[in-house]
Amino acid sequence: MIIDILKREFIYVWYYFEVQLRQIFVYWAFGIVIGSIISVFGKDKIHKIFESIQDKHLGIMGLIPASLLGIASPLCMYGTIPIAASFSQKGMKDDYLAAFMMSSILLNPQLLIYSAALGNFALCVRFISCFVCGVTAGLLVRIFYGNKSFFNFKGFSERESHNTDPNPVLRLLKNIGRNIKATGPYFLIGILLSALFQRYVPAEAFANLFVNNRGFGLLMAATIGVPLYACGGGTIPLLQQWIASGMSMGSASAFMITGPATKITNLGSLKIVLGAKSFALYIAFIMVFALASGIIVNLL
Repeated sequence: MIIDILKREFIYVWYYFEVQLRQIFVYWAFGIVIGSIISVFGKDKIHKIFESIQDKHLGIMGLIPASLLGIASPLCMYGTIPIAASFSQKGMKDDYLAAFMMSSILLNPQLLIYSAALGNFALCVRFISCFVCGVTAGLLVRIFYGNKSFFNFKGFSERESHNTDPNPVLRLLKNIGRNIKATGPYFLIGILLSALFQRYVPAEAFANLFVNNRGFGLLMAATIGVPLYACGGGTIPLLQQWIASGMSMGSASAFMITGPATKITNLGSLKIVLGAKSFALYIAFIMVFALASGIIVNLL
């Protein structure tokens, strides 16, 4: 009897798992390929463009390309901080670095493509909110710190690149392999969690949390983004199912901000370069911005 029940439940969960895998696998695979192409052939160009911003005397307007280039950069936080440290040593201003690093934490080309699985509106919300978050972070550093130092990059240096194979095709294939190894398990776990959610979480219970109580739903989404976010690709299946179940786009936006910004692996590195006071300001800024962006998106 118990074995029959387990078999039946396995069949149900496997059905949900397979359906969602077929729905979003193409976005994951395409994101892997595009992200690797940018990492292997475009990363250095992106960073050279960013380095050139300080020579153009753009002033406050320089925060716009700084944030956009942060999104375009394929590096994770462990790669972004050493790069930012090298820029700082070359005289890059902290407000530009803040805009670049903030948007880089929140989004990259690979995750942007993954997010297309959520629909065009969600994709636009993610891109715009991450871009604005980067610009806002840079603007606040510019206003409140001026010529004072906000970051402490002591001890950080640019890491050696893994993309060293002289054959460009092999270089790309190796990068794709590393990307699959890094994101694949989280992607499959995310689909499994989504399948379990579909099978065992009643739609009514979800509606009471995120639909009927929108203010509380925003706070819940911002809060669960802190412990739940391990990998961007792994959260896409969950977000897709949550939105289909009635989660407001504002709540989804809040989750998409707090998740990557408070990912435990990112926080460890940020604590070192920010110090205790600036780190506390960073956490407060993320929560306030996530809630504000969620409210604005819901009003739209």
